[in-house]
Amino acid sequence: MRRAMEEAERAALAGDVPVGAVVLAPDGTEIAAGHNEREATGDPTAHAEVLALRRAAERLGAWRLSGCTLVVTLEPCVMCAGALVQSRVERLVFGALDEKAGAVGSLWDLVRDRRLNHRPEVVHGVLAEECSALLTRFFRER
Repeated sequence: MRRAMEEAERAALAGDVPVGAVVLAPDGTEIAAGHNEREATGDPTAHAEVLALRRAAERLGAWRLSGCTLVVTLEPCVMCAGALVQSRVERLVFGALDEKAGAVGSLWDLVRDRRLNHRPEVVHGVLAEECSALLTRFFRER
């Protein structure tokens, strides 16, 4: 999570919402990372999770990220939750809850919907206060 928080700080420095994500291989080594780049790119899909998943798939040469873990500082939105289900990520680890747009328990629980053919393990609340503080500080300064 600390590595994802470093990515979140990079987003904040670039003027974007401080969310960072890291994809880990089954052995725990980092495959890819990303942070929000919507402001920098003008791309509404440039969320930290989507960018990290794209980079991981490119590095592995496959869209299936079986056995991988996605670590992200903020609970994924619907788009990002859908992307991690589609990429077959085995485990999602996230920090802060997103009560306004969260799709992993706050508003929706997309990743654990029994109608889907893939449901990753979910671990939440990891360094939640620190992850939340990054967001609070960013929006307070704005």
